[in-house]
Amino acid sequence: MTAAGIVAEYNPFHSGHAHHVKRTKELLGETCPVVCVMSGHWVQRGDCALADKWTRAAAALAGGVDLVLELPTVWACASAESFARGAVELLRATGVVDTLSFGSECADLSVLRRAASCLDGAGYTKLLRERVTRGLPFPVARQQAVERLAGPETAACLSRPNANLGIEYLRALPPGMDAVLIPRAGVDHDGGASGGFASASHLRALLRAGQPAEAAPYLTQPWHGPFADLSSIERAILTKVRTLTRADWAALPDSGDAEGLPDRLVKAAAEAVAPSEFLARAKTKRYTLARLRRLLIWAFLGLTAADRPPHPLYLRVLGCSSRGQGLLARMRTSAALPVLTKPAHARSLPDAARQLFMLESRSTDLYGLCFPEVLPCGREWTTGPVVLKSPR
Repeated sequence: MTAAGIVAEYNPFHSGHAHHVKRTKELLGETCPVVCVMSGHWVQRGDCALADKWTRAAAALAGGVDLVLELPTVWACASAESFARGAVELLRATGVVDTLSFGSECADLSVLRRAASCLDGAGYTKLLRERVTRGLPFPVARQQAVERLAGPETAACLSRPNANLGIEYLRALPPGMDAVLIPRAGVDHDGGASGGFASASHLRALLRAGQPAEAAPYLTQPWHGPFADLSSIERAILTKVRTLTRADWAALPDSGDAEGLPDRLVKAAAEAVAPSEFLARAKTKRYTLARLRRLLIWAFLGLTAADRPPHPLYLRVLGCSSRGQGLLARMRTSAALPVLTKPAHARSLPDAARQLFMLESRSTDLYGLCFPEVLPCGREWTTGPVVLKSPR
């Protein structure tokens, strides 16, 4: 065993995440290092992260992770397929990760493997297209297509968020990288709290409601400081979307251009007086709220589909333990991409990679608007990795 890889948002890091890291080490060996690819300041559901990425990286290190790498926004705030492919490619590029560990509501890895094989099979695309053409939402159309090919048990796992992500991880898994599944403990992905565990969404709701004491039993560290919230930038979001043309919306990833979604978005932007109303006016049976929220965030950040390269271009270190520092030393010869251990290293990247880093910097500057007191620009260029100095 070289190192285990985990993909996460840690938004915030809680007892369920600590359980996942602990079980990974129990299965693969207590001395097995854990490398996490973690979303930065914008997350998959189309939202800002509760705390900045360095704060979340520090919590992950304290919770047993050895090396935290950033999943750039163009993959972090994306569909499950793009999210998983970007993250797994980063783990592969380290040259030290040989096993991916992920959590799932479905405890049977073979079922998830069957679903992954089905999605990559020859007959799937035709069945999916038939159902999407009939106006079914993509998640429903996909589940029905898999049920037709592989049966209801295999298809059912597509309706569970973590199992669905696990399937996409397996599809993205390169030759030579194994996978282990850690059954999800406690509550569902968007559930409440039970048995010493709480969902991240429940904890975010408690913290944003000013109830840190209620969240404390499920967090691995006390909550300190302010938190980011999209409510702080509602007018800024509206300002942006009211200026966008049909062509601007069509330039976003998963824009639904072929089905006429950009026209609907232009109309919604002209009529809405709040982002929530924009989403309500834009939503149909075909377009999920998560997809529309991601479009809204990409529009606000000024990103387009062309800004996402075919593959990741660098490995950005957000934090490491002493064991993680050992991994970094090995990655000097094993990594397939440049490893950024200091922000200044970005200045010597090739043009395309440097441009991606600059887009991340802009996204971080805009993230600073989400706090009660606006944060200054430039943090991406001045903040180095978190180093866990004390032994665990």
